[in-house]
Amino acid sequence: MRLLTRLGVGAATLVVAVVGMTIPADALTITQNKAAQTRLNRLGCTAGPVDGRVGAMTQAATVRFQSANKLSQSGKLAGTTYTRLMAATAKRCDVRPIPAGTGGGRRIVISQGQNWVWLIDAWGKVVRQGGIIDNPLYLKPGTYRSGAKCGRAAKIRRNTDGASLYLNNFVRFAPCGIGFHQIPTYKRSGAQIHADWLLGTNARASHGCIRVSKAMSGYIWSFTTTGTRVVVIR
Repeated sequence: MRLLTRLGVGAATLVVAVVGMTIPADALTITQNKAAQTRLNRLGCTAGPVDGRVGAMTQAATVRFQSANKLSQSGKLAGTTYTRLMAATAKRCDVRPIPAGTGGGRRIVISQGQNWVWLIDAWGKVVRQGGIIDNPLYLKPGTYRSGAKCGRAAKIRRNTDGASLYLNNFVRFAPCGIGFHQIPTYKRSGAQIHADWLLGTNARASHGCIRVSKAMSGYIWSFTTTGTRVVVIR
């Protein structure tokens, strides 16, 4: 997945044969942008207000759509992305098939390429799924098991980074400190360090763990027992 270090418009420009005029190469009209935002919201991609302005939230939604529809994750709406988005065959962002090659049975599957996680029961049914933020430099593909690691507890309701943050509903599955947890919250205010709508993109990077929404962190806490399989793929 392309690393989005900054969610800004930043489009390339195309010079046209009209004196003094340049237009974005991938520009859409305000009407088209509104149509795209409406469509993204209907597909569960969370584009935010339908205002015709392609800001950070709409770009994050576009990345989620591109991920779910196997497109290059540029965050740009125009071109192939817009065509696919408006087509009847467009796939939803919030409901995705389990990736092939992750085995069977009860397990948690993480796709780093999609920035997505699935909780799958013993019969192969998806119990919950949703966006994540991780850091592939720390967590390598492979199969892991939840539980205590390196002398540290398997689950910690209110874990801490040792400084200003809480890592709530921490569930450990890889040595030594890697686990699932809610997007970190500030100890002083209780606010998250970033919004839920950034999940499912590479607009942020964790320090090794898997960040999820508050709701998903609760589901993962309840779903995991000692030895629950966690399959990580690229």
